[in-house]
Amino acid sequence: MSIEKILASASVVPVVVIDNLEDAAPLAKALYNGGLKALEITLRTPIAAQAVKLMKEAVPQAYVGTGTVIDKASFDASVEAGADFMVSPGVNEELITLAKSSDIPFLPGAATPSEVMTLASHGFKFLKFFPAEAAGGTAMLKSIGAPIPQITFCPTGGITLATAPDYLALNNVICVGGTWMLDKQLIQNKDWQAIEALARQASEVK
Repeated sequence: MSIEKILASASVVPVVVIDNLEDAAPLAKALYNGGLKALEITLRTPIAAQAVKLMKEAVPQAYVGTGTVIDKASFDASVEAGADFMVSPGVNEELITLAKSSDIPFLPGAATPSEVMTLASHGFKFLKFFPAEAAGGTAMLKSIGAPIPQITFCPTGGITLATAPDYLALNNVICVGGTWMLDKQLIQNKDWQAIEALARQASEVK
């Protein structure tokens, strides 16, 4: 499995924070049934790795990966959870070494031309552009794309349903990451039908 195939599975990757383990399976089903095939579960809560396992069981056809992979501990937790892919907000030498030692597709984060060039020199062709809006948005990606056209991005951070098409229109963007379809109140109310509707709306963004 390649990171390209995972990122190409839908135009939007939901960036999910799991606060309650009981929400993991129904949330995964709602997102997948709404057309979002790759789910990034951030390792920001103590139950996140456990949630990955439950989501993979609930929707075996989906790509369930981990986000906020920032060090060896979170990398190892992702491997142990059976993550289909991993995403980091930035990068360092330790993560590059770990990523190269594993068969699990890895999407490292970058926000500047120097970071993009460093990762390109290590053979990474697909990067997360984070934090997208704060780091210059579509204008920054256009500027990076001119001298470094061989790199393709999944921008994440501050992107909305309204701005997603602007990113997806760029030649060097394969998909975007977002949280707008993960309405906290709807999740709290366990309104999975409404979440599925928001996911379908997101999956149809072009």
